[in-house]
Amino acid sequence: MNESSAVLPQPDLEDVEVATVLAALADPVRLKIVRALNQVDESTCAALEVPVNASTVSHHLHALREAGVVQTRVAGRTRPSRLRAAELQKRFPGLLSAVLDATPPRHAT
Repeated sequence: MNESSAVLPQPDLEDVEVATVLAALADPVRLKIVRALNQVDESTCAALEVPVNASTVSHHLHALREAGVVQTRVAGRTRPSRLRAAELQKRFPGLLSAVLDATPPRHAT
């Protein structure tokens, strides 16, 4: 299988509106997933340290992929995901870094 066929379908970021990305990042669990992915090159649902089970992480990664925030590839029976950081920076300069640099509220879990 070649590399391009191993990547799950994702939108072309030129077709994605900033509101779509912001809506995906507005969910607290998705924001934690994005922050966790930012700390690693890529990760599977089960390996991410977020306070929900792997099936919930999978659901949120799907939403993030549909919004153009992450890329997911098929690797055997796993589906590692990574942030599309460089692509997001090109399309929406400063957006991802602003979100990642924002201090989470003290009461966040």
